[in-house]
Amino acid sequence: MNRNLSFKLGAIALLIILLMIPLLLISGLIGERQQLRDGVLEDIARSSSTQQQLRGPVLVVDYRKTVRTWKTDEKTKKRYQEVGEEQGRMFFLPEQFELDGKVQTELRARGIYEARLFHADNHISGQFVVPEQYGIKEDFADYKFDQPFLAVGISDIRGIENALQLQLNGQVLDFAPGTFVTWLDEGVHVTLPPLDLRKASRLDFAFDLRLQGTGQLAVLPVGKTSKVLLTANWPHPSFIGNYLPVRREVTEKGFSAIWQTSFFSTNLEHAMERCAFGSQCQGFNSRSFGVSFIDPVDQYLKSDRAIKYALLFIGLTFAGFFLFEVLKSLAVHPIQYGLVGVALAFFYLLLLSLSEHLGFELAYGVSATACVGLIGFYVSHVLRSWRNGAMFAGALAALYGLLYGLLSAEDYALLMGSLLLFGLLGVFMVLTRKLDWYGVGQRKETQPLNFDLGVIRE
Repeated sequence: MNRNLSFKLGAIALLIILLMIPLLLISGLIGERQQLRDGVLEDIARSSSTQQQLRGPVLVVDYRKTVRTWKTDEKTKKRYQEVGEEQGRMFFLPEQFELDGKVQTELRARGIYEARLFHADNHISGQFVVPEQYGIKEDFADYKFDQPFLAVGISDIRGIENALQLQLNGQVLDFAPGTFVTWLDEGVHVTLPPLDLRKASRLDFAFDLRLQGTGQLAVLPVGKTSKVLLTANWPHPSFIGNYLPVRREVTEKGFSAIWQTSFFSTNLEHAMERCAFGSQCQGFNSRSFGVSFIDPVDQYLKSDRAIKYALLFIGLTFAGFFLFEVLKSLAVHPIQYGLVGVALAFFYLLLLSLSEHLGFELAYGVSATACVGLIGFYVSHVLRSWRNGAMFAGALAALYGLLYGLLSAEDYALLMGSLLLFGLLGVFMVLTRKLDWYGVGQRKETQPLNFDLGVIRE
């Protein structure tokens, strides 16, 4: 390969490397703006209510047990009985648990940033089956029981928007703040009437809970059999947790989803015992499921994905520029390559700044149109032909369209990218199949470029 061609290709490669500097700066700016946005969203959540997880209800019974221990006096060697008392708790999970939730979302703005809040109208019902004598088979007379109470864990009690009342076997009881159960954390409780322990008791319960939160709503399936139905006006749900819905329907107006679990699939009773008596609560709390109301891919994530294709994008544009140069026997200075590259880099800065105000799709269209127009106008003079400039601008617009397709098709991005590169390689090889590469740099240089904007020859 001759010296002139080697110099040109080396200069183009150096320009691509130098253009990585502003691209890296823009990439860092995307991260900074995303962190700023996340901080504002956290402030909004702290001033209203955060993510919500519903844990319970759980039936709690405090007891005191008389403990008799035989000991031997060291001096007299006589045995005597020492009487003491130990305190403990028993926990019962519902036999059946059902939740019917209807969720409405709203946006709250602070500056240019918006946080999505939800309001969930939940109807919670089910039943407890309390065994005779609380299931105690031996020394029942040694036990003394306090009044049982129901505890319901709620991640952020600031989100409770109604006065809670429990309907229990026809009675109406008022909830009070606090769960008095450490591993349930925040929440509410209600004291129940004394139970008749001479026989098994069935406690049918129901209550309505209007709950506000930010980001996601999760439910812990505490029943031996649990059924949860959630409907919302949010068309982009992200189902979270260890269990997916058994049925779901997502439309442009919202979604509905149904979860069904049992103790066979959750092993929740064993997890609760480890949490209550062994302080290993991660397994208990992690058995929840629910839905996230956060946008699955926001403008910052899309901008970050777009800039990851920047090197490929610049390389393809320079390859097309070089192809015009060798096929039309023109002399294009490396500075002119550099100006086109800078314009391509500015696309990502425009995309980032405009997407914060216009949304990603519109910002992408405006930024791409501006860059294609500017580069097309400039290249028309560099290539000394409006026709060549229009062809180059059209090819660049097609590249922007393909890039948008790559950003939109998350699951097929690799396939589409591979086919795109293979297709462009094929076009390049077909157009240059008869080109004498040894003679490219030896061709007579054209006259210096005329920067008179009014004179462009076809």
